[in-house]
Amino acid sequence: MKGQSMHDFFNVAGCGGAEEILEGTRFSMDKPSDNPTEEEHFGGRYELLQGLGDCYTSLGDYSQAQKCYEKAASLEPDEAGPYVGLGAVALHKDLPDDAAIAFRVACRLDRNCAKAYAGLATAAQKKGDYEQAFEMYLKCLELDADNLTALLGLFQTSCQMGSFEKVTHYLEIYLDMHPGDGAVMFSLAALYLKDGRLERSGKVLSDMLDLDPDNKEAANLLEEVEHRSAQQRQAGVQAG
Repeated sequence: MKGQSMHDFFNVAGCGGAEEILEGTRFSMDKPSDNPTEEEHFGGRYELLQGLGDCYTSLGDYSQAQKCYEKAASLEPDEAGPYVGLGAVALHKDLPDDAAIAFRVACRLDRNCAKAYAGLATAAQKKGDYEQAFEMYLKCLELDADNLTALLGLFQTSCQMGSFEKVTHYLEIYLDMHPGDGAVMFSLAALYLKDGRLERSGKVLSDMLDLDPDNKEAANLLEEVEHRSAQQRQAGVQAG
């Protein structure tokens, strides 16, 4: 199953014409306001810095992104967002320990921050701590069952641990909300096959092929499902 980038993972806002936006706002971000009342409205400045950090992250300029998130955190130290951003930057830099520290701060500030738990899970997965990753992905999905990348991360860690019961449940929930998602449908079909639920697996794969007749992976897996079903029927005939 194909995963998603960490940009998708943390749902960083897309920045149409981001380069132009950043050039236009870089000066205003660093220049003190001439209007005293404007300086009192830290909320607007915080939102600007947080948004700029997201834009820089989407462009791969992690140094500038980090500066923006740090300034945002200094303006609103009780907000989890900047620390989620700093954690994402650390993951992009392949610094999972630093990322985990930032995400733990975000969790402490907001115990319902699904992105922070997803970040902790990703950091743990990068370090090979699959049990911790599994636990954090579950926590993220409890808060946000619509988080596809956390779902895919849970599937990956489940493969490492050989435990699939919970991930099947969340795949089913997600597919109810997003029918036709090929990656989720294929994963669910594979889990049904592993559990011996051949009829369900075949149904999902058939639905996939109705949506995408050229999907070779789905066609190959359906062939395997049908082969196993035929074997089971043959065994039943012989037993009778």
